[in-house]
Amino acid sequence: MAQGSRSNNLVVPQANSALQQLKMEAAQELGVTIPQDGYYGNYTSRETGSLGGYITKRLVQIAEQSLAGSGK
Repeated sequence: MAQGSRSNNLVVPQANSALQQLKMEAAQELGVTIPQDGYYGNYTSRETGSLGGYITKRLVQIAEQSLAGSGK
């Protein structure tokens, strides 16, 4: 897929900066460097998959905490 033609559009575009920050934090914790040009073709499936899985895990934790906090 060519860069710039992504099909995964954000539902809440204002969350973009928070998601980018989360990606940077996750990459730092896993020891994966984020490419400056946005091209991940030189990365292994293990590296990109672990990063995506970790981000998903963190997003679920954040959502669970938010739901638990809103029920009070």
